[in-house]
Amino acid sequence: MNRAENVINFYVLTNKLKNIIRTGWKHWGVKATRLESVAEHIYGVQMLAIAIYSEYKYDLDISKVLYMLAIHELEEISIGDLTQFEISKEEKRKLGAEAVEKILNNLLNKTDILHLINEFEDKSSSEAMFAYFCDKLECDLQCKLYDEDNCVNLNEQQNNLIMNDSLVKELLSKNYNWSKMWLKFSQMNYGYDSNFLEVSNYALEHDIS
Repeated sequence: MNRAENVINFYVLTNKLKNIIRTGWKHWGVKATRLESVAEHIYGVQMLAIAIYSEYKYDLDISKVLYMLAIHELEEISIGDLTQFEISKEEKRKLGAEAVEKILNNLLNKTDILHLINEFEDKSSSEAMFAYFCDKLECDLQCKLYDEDNCVNLNEQQNNLIMNDSLVKELLSKNYNWSKMWLKFSQMNYGYDSNFLEVSNYALEHDIS
C-alpha cells in the first residue's frame, strides 16, 4: 500500500464534487449565472455550522461536526446528488454505503470515516443531529438567495416531478413563494430545535442577500 498514492487518489476523487451540480437547482430550473456545486454546499454548510455554534453555544464537539460535514456527501462522487423525491431513503443509503466503501478504498482512516458517516446518517449523537440540521437549513438558505435574485419561475415547472409531492402542493397552494415553501417544508419535516427554527424564521421574514 502506497500512502502517497492513497492521498492523491482520494484528493482527485473528491475534487470531482466541485463539478457535480446540486440536483434540486436543476429540477427547479434555477436561472443563475452559475449553479451551486456539491463542494460549495459542503463549504456552505460548514460555515453555517460555525456561525450557529458561535451564536447559540451548543455543548458539542464542533471539530467533529465539521469533519462529519466534510465527508457527508462523499457518496455523490459515484451516485450523484439524488434527492428524496427520486429515491427512497433506504435505497439511497444502500447505494451510498457501497459507493463510499469504494471511494475510501485503502485509506488508513477508512473505518473511522465510515463510522462517522453512519453516525451522521443515524443522527445518533448531538454532533450528528446538529450537522443534519445544518445540512437541511443550508439548502433552504441557498434557495432563499436564489429566490431573492428571481432565479426561479413557478409557472415553468411542468416537468418538475417535485411539484407532485403532496406537501409541496399544499404549501404552494397557500401562495408561498418558492423559498418560503422550502423553509416551511423543512420546519415541518426535520424536527429543528428552537435555535434552528429561529434562524429559519429569520430567513422567512427578512431578505438575506
